[in-house]
Amino acid sequence: MNVETYDTWVGRCNPLTKLVMVLCFGVSTAIFPNPILGLVLLIIILALSVNAHIFKPLFKMMLGFGVPISIMLFIIQGCYGPNNHTYIADFGFVKVGLEGILYGTKLLVILLVFLGSFYLFNKTIYLGKLSASLTAHHVNAKVIYMLLASLNIVPEMQRQLKIVRDAQEARGLIVHKSLLSKVTAFIPLIGPVILSSLVNSQQRGMSLELKGLSNLNVERTSLIVNQDKAQDKVIRGALWIFLGIIIIVSVKMRLK
Repeated sequence: MNVETYDTWVGRCNPLTKLVMVLCFGVSTAIFPNPILGLVLLIIILALSVNAHIFKPLFKMMLGFGVPISIMLFIIQGCYGPNNHTYIADFGFVKVGLEGILYGTKLLVILLVFLGSFYLFNKTIYLGKLSASLTAHHVNAKVIYMLLASLNIVPEMQRQLKIVRDAQEARGLIVHKSLLSKVTAFIPLIGPVILSSLVNSQQRGMSLELKGLSNLNVERTSLIVNQDKAQDKVIRGALWIFLGIIIIVSVKMRLK
């Protein structure tokens, strides 16, 4: 996370608050019967990304993920969904069902809400503050360590990918020309990147014991002081209340 991103209202919020936001936004979107709530939450996520100065990369990431996934979901669910009864298009060899399109839209919105909220969370937190916040709330040290380690998996794979790509370019391989050359250059990258990630995962597992995380009879300290402001507590409380209301409303809507 850069300084510009951190020096914003979103960046100054407690990391635990943003973690609760990811959970509440994702679960509420998943259990709500239609995608309307998810679309509203997507607008909120994009608005928060504007405040955090990461709107452009977030929007590009969601667009790059959403377009191919939406095409796949609409084809599968729209044409072959088991609940299709109302058809909105007939191409002779296949019919497009309204129910399938709506279900595909709901799945797409759920994925985008989870993806967007987690991206916002990951780009606006400092891992040291997240660790201090979770420790202050008496979360198990092993759980904290595995959570922090998992957040580093994707950046670590990106760094390894860049190293191997730079090595390919140094050997004279062209990786920025046609689509075919990119695919040809990408295939050899998969093995080293995956193997490196597996080795790093093994090292993280071994370091659990080296760090003494299994020793529960010690008082843990931190160089970073957890700052849990009143606004963070209010926001977390509001998020939990929001999730509770959505659960009640969703149950009532499904029982009708």
